[in-house]
Parts: sequence; C-alpha cells; structure tokens
Amino acid sequence: MISTRRMVAAVALAAGASALAAPAANAAIEPISPIGTVDSLATAAIPAEHRGAIPTVSSQLGGLSRLNELHQVTDLAAPVMGFVPAVQ
Repeated sequence: MISTRRMVAAVALAAGASALAAPAANAAIEPISPIGTVDSLATAAIPAEHRGAIPTVSSQLGGLSRLNELHQVTDLAAPVMGFVPAVQ
C-alpha cells in the first residue's frame, strides 16, 4: 500500500503540475488528468512486466467508494449482535 506521505506528495505534485500547465491547456489537444499524472508517476519506477500486478492510485481511490456499502452489513448485524450500534 502506498504510504500517506507519498500519496500526499504525489497529489501535491500533480496539483502543481496542473497549475503550471493551466495556461498551456488551451493549446493542448487532450486534457491533462491529475489522477492520470499520479498514476504515471506511481508506476514510473516499476518494470513494465510487473505494472499489471500493482493497483493504480485511481483504482485504490475508486475502492474508497465501496466503504459506503459497509452500512448495509452493519445495519443488518446491529440488531442481531446487540453490541454493534446502528449507524445512521
């Protein structure tokens, strides 16, 4: 898993790169994606044959949305277990 400091540094670097590239963005044919930039920076030092085995930053951030589904399990288990409070 990517450490918090490295993730914050990569996001800050991507934000800085986006800010520097903003004036030239009007002339660019394709838009600049900060998450795509972070993905490319995170996988730059990994050999090409091993890149598919490591999850990208965008896929890890996409997995955070699945935490919203956790309430479905806790809501069902709370009355049965008696010691898990219901989350509203």
